Parts: sequence; C-alpha cells; structure tokens
Amino acid sequence: MTTPVFPQYCSLYATPVHATFSGVSSIPDTNPAEAACAFGTTITPGDVEPECRRCFTPMPRFAWLLRCVLFVNAFAGIALMPVGAQPTVESSNVSLVGHNDLNGNGDGGEGLALQQWPDGRRVLYLAHEAQTTCLSIVDVTHPENPVLINQLASPMPGVTRCNSLGLSGNVLVIANQALKQGQKTAGLWVLDVSDMARIRSAKRLEDLELSFFDTSGPNSRGIHCVWFVDGEFAHLTTGAADFDPTNPNDDQFYMILDLRDPRHPREVGRWWYPGTRKGDVCLPECLPKRHPKFDDGYRPHQTEVWPDHPDRAYVAYIDGGAFVLDISGLADVKAGRAKTFTPKVVGHAQFSPPYPAWTHTFQPIFSRGLALVSDEDTHDNCADAPKLVWLLDIRAETNPMVIDTAPLHANDGELCGRGGRFGAHNLHPNFPGPLYANLKNTTVASWFNGGVRIFHIVDGPRGVPNAPPHLEEIGFYIPAAPPKNPTPTSQMNHAIVDENGLIYANDRFTGGLYILRYTGAIPLD
Repeated sequence: MTTPVFPQYCSLYATPVHATFSGVSSIPDTNPAEAACAFGTTITPGDVEPECRRCFTPMPRFAWLLRCVLFVNAFAGIALMPVGAQPTVESSNVSLVGHNDLNGNGDGGEGLALQQWPDGRRVLYLAHEAQTTCLSIVDVTHPENPVLINQLASPMPGVTRCNSLGLSGNVLVIANQALKQGQKTAGLWVLDVSDMARIRSAKRLEDLELSFFDTSGPNSRGIHCVWFVDGEFAHLTTGAADFDPTNPNDDQFYMILDLRDPRHPREVGRWWYPGTRKGDVCLPECLPKRHPKFDDGYRPHQTEVWPDHPDRAYVAYIDGGAFVLDISGLADVKAGRAKTFTPKVVGHAQFSPPYPAWTHTFQPIFSRGLALVSDEDTHDNCADAPKLVWLLDIRAETNPMVIDTAPLHANDGELCGRGGRFGAHNLHPNFPGPLYANLKNTTVASWFNGGVRIFHIVDGPRGVPNAPPHLEEIGFYIPAAPPKNPTPTSQMNHAIVDENGLIYANDRFTGGLYILRYTGAIPLD
C-alpha cells in the first residue's frame, strides 16, 4: 500500500476533472495530474486550490508530455473511473490485512459467518447480494492471503438472491429472496457443512442440502434475512403463502422456525406490525401511516436473539422503528408444552417522523443497558439522508430512549457527492461463541462509500450521576473504488469482528472481501 502524493480531500481541480485510472493508489508516487493529462486536460498550478498546490510540481511542457505518454502506455487497458471516484485508500487507525475479489463475483451481501475446523483451518461463509452468485466459501486461516474454496450460484439465477446466512455448528442456513412477489422458489436453504470434501466439490446448493423451507407465495418474495446462532431456532424476515398484506410494501413479517431437526423445519411462531395484514381485527384504525417521501414498508429487516437472553427478540422494523418483543413462549415450544406461540410487544422506539426511517439493525449491549440501532441508507448521493447510528438507553425496556447518534463529519457532504450510497448500514452483530468479538464498548459499522467505521461508547463525565454516554469515532477504512463498480466508489455492505480483532468486510458490488485490523490506542472491545 502506498501513500498518495496529494491530500485526500482536495477537489484537485478548479474545473470538474476528477477522473483517474483505477489502480492509481497502488502505484508509487503517482501524481493525479498525470491521470488527467491522459484525458487531454491541461493542468497548471493555477488550477489547483491553494491548500492543495503542494500536490503538483511545475514541469516543462515536454517533460509533462513525455510523462503522460509513459503513464498512458503503462496503464493501457485499465478501466477509467467515473467522475468523483475514490482513487485511493483513506483510513485512520485501520489497516488492510488481506483481500480477495471472490473470483470477480465480489458482490457481498449481509451474511458473514466463521467456522473453525479441527485441523486448524478457519473458513468464512459469505452470502452474495445479487441474483447470480449465492455463496462464497473462503479459507481465512491465513488472513493476509484469503483463498476461495468454492463458490455456488444462485439456485434461480436472475430471480433469487442469497443476501443473508446463519451458521451454528455444522448447519448453515441461507435466506433466499425473489425479485418480485409470487416468484418461485424462495425460502430457507438448510445445508450440511460438516465435510470439507463435499464443500469443495459441491456444484450447487442441493449438493449440501439438508432441507428447504419454502416461503414463496402470491404476495411473498421469500426470506430477506435470517438469524441462526443457537442450533435450534431460526428467526426470519419473510413472507408466506398465507400472508396477505394491506400494502404491498409490507409483504414480510417475523417468523420463528424450529430447526432442531434440520431435515424437517417447522414454523412455531410469527409476529407482524398490527394493521399490515388484511383481516387484522384492529383495522382500519391501526393502518400504519405511510412515509410521505420514502415508503419502504412496515416489515422487519433483522431480528436478533441471544441464547443468554432467550425470552427477548430485538427487531429492526424498517419504517416501523425498533421493537423489543417478548418471546418467552418459545420456551414452551422447546419443552414440548406448546406447538406454537405469539410474540408480544414489550418496547418500541420510533425514529420517523421526523427522520427518514429504514431501521435496519437493533443491537443490544446487555451488560451496559444500551443498544445500537442503525438506519440503512438506501438512495444514492444521500437523497434520503441522514441515515444514522443511534445510541439507545434500554434499561427501561418498555421505553427505549435515544441518548446519542454516531458523529457526523465535516466532509460528509463531499462523501455524499462522490457517488453511490453514503450512510449507515450493518453493525457487527455480536454473535455468541468463541469465534467472535463480544463488543461492549465499541462497534464496527459498514457505511457504503464511507467504508468501515469504528465507534467508541464513551462514558459521561465523572462526577455527574447517571450522565448518559456518547459515541465517538476512533477509526475508519475506505477502500479505493473497486474496478467495474457501478458506482464510482467502494460500497462497504457488511462487517463482522472475530475474537482476535480482525474485521471481515465486504463490498456490495465488485470489491469482494477485505480483512482489516484496527490499530488505534482505544481497545476494540
């Protein structure tokens, strides 16, 4: 990795010439003006902002022409990046350990999970965003050199995506969601990943299949997100053949699936936002008010449930906010005293209005009585800004209270204009088990073209009783724009942290897998 010879936040030119060659950041001593000359653009020190003039050294015209010719010849065939591209890595207290472009299929989704093998190998399972590739399996035993073991296609290319996954022991579950309601077949794949030889030789999901739980239907797209950490029950964001929403945007709900016999999955519970299903007894009074500008639906995104708190589910419900649900009835199902149960609302935090909603992740920190909530940015160039990470006090779980947000930055407006999405998305999910970091004082967030960002929960001032904590940023890593990304930027989609502090993150389109290490003085704990 090399340090560019120009400041990260210089606009560089008085005229709107920001295009450069992909890969410039990896070339020592590359001056961005050299890239511009390849476009026939004349750059002189007078074109450069005063604070950026150290970027350029005046040269005789012949020398400039010669250097331009050498530059163009050296990089012939490399794709040009669009206006406003991120030509170089930008980072603070975070370094790159390893990278794999996933064989040119670098569209990472929102599913990352680690598996440790008895022979010392460590494997990462990565779900993909789009409808072409479903699953990548990567050997990350040597994180500086991650190696692709196998890659499996979408079971319905062009129709279904495998955006999310969960792993417990040797059972891997993969969410399957169709592009449109009514398309088949969508649901949950349940796979056996106990045999490395079978994993290596598999050509399709069916080669590892234990079962498939079908949730497609006339008004269903299947499953968007799955949480599976205890080897017993999966928590799904899904539609179903028998679920008829009052509004087509509300086509998914929270379902609990019994996977104690992974060959025979069975639904044991469900909950939806009151008023979002036709026939709800509270209608029409409870019909939810639509978001006036960005109607993304009253449906869950991610549900989190921990084995040490098995009676609570933390549900991020997009336009509906964040819910704490009582799922203590699941204990009766587990004990055989009941076949099914219905979750009940304990607490609710709502961010819209006045903010634009899209509640994505609800991440409790039990030991501190706190929670982190992210709202996903879903529109390019900050059209739906701001998309924030909220810090909540959940000690009184019936009344979750916002006490802070992750800090904004002086250059956020510039990042908004670079292209693609900029804003909050996923948070490290604090999976249980020995392979993952259990973060109590920090969190790691994916931020699209803002990269991967790390926040520290800082206690209130000493001597002030019950002073609420606040969030401070302690590090970030923004990759250079990957080749062929449809946006002129990187778009970091998800990140998890292992027990050694390594951060596994993926780009949404073409960048693939990035393995990072936090290097700051404040512990990542």
